[in-house]
Amino acid sequence: MPTNIKDTLIKLLVMSFIIGILLSFFNIDPSELLKNLGGTVQQIIEALSGVVEWGIKYVLLGAVVVVPIWLVFFLIGKAKAKKN
Repeated sequence: MPTNIKDTLIKLLVMSFIIGILLSFFNIDPSELLKNLGGTVQQIIEALSGVVEWGIKYVLLGAVVVVPIWLVFFLIGKAKAKKN
């Protein structure tokens, strides 16, 4: 629990007011936002899964080059350490 609940409540009210002004600027109505909340969550999940799919493709592509190079240097380092 926050040590100063009054300050926390004031901060929450001010931030809520600022976000409310910004949403109003973009003509977003609170009732429409709540009505479409399920769709919004689904859209967020779909966007995140798209980003993950896109990222994994490039991580795997890069790993095909990076991992063997790292393995060679790792083994060379182990061999040098074993000599000393």
